[in-house]
Amino acid sequence: MRTQQTKGGESEISLMTENERQEILASLETGSAKLVEVLRGVTEALAVRAPAPERWSILQCVEHVTLAEEYLFSLIETSKFAEEPLNDEQREMRIATLGADRSIKRECPSYALPKGRYSSLHEALNGFLASRDRTIQFIAANQEDLRRRIAVHPILGTVNCHEILLLMAVHPLRHAKQIEENKEALAS
Repeated sequence: MRTQQTKGGESEISLMTENERQEILASLETGSAKLVEVLRGVTEALAVRAPAPERWSILQCVEHVTLAEEYLFSLIETSKFAEEPLNDEQREMRIATLGADRSIKRECPSYALPKGRYSSLHEALNGFLASRDRTIQFIAANQEDLRRRIAVHPILGTVNCHEILLLMAVHPLRHAKQIEENKEALAS
């Protein structure tokens, strides 16, 4: 993935390493698996109930994760090439760790607000899995260094596409925790 200097001193386009690809793929798979796991046994009747008026239902959480996945992937698709990689390892670590942290409340961007797009939990989960599968296929086939592709995220500002993928990987983990909280609240 790293930029290399040619004999003439110019930069050549660097590639994503196989190790980086495997790490991203594993993280994306982990996020999907956790979301599927936490939804196991949730009935459609339970999925539409919100634990409190200001909180989302389980179905709304899954719709939100799906909308966010689609939007973030669209940022990758429309990203621009940068001459130099936008590389900040500390920021990448913060995204990977803080992205799933439910103790930090975040305002949901309008593009990812649930609006009743899905009529069932099954349909919403299948929508997410289809979007996630597209993301995984993209990474599996990608050879480009995604730190050289930049986009503007509505909360994080200018980001590289590697950072977007890190965010995509941990986002379902954040909402899996929210779903667990909802299940506990609705059980009592």
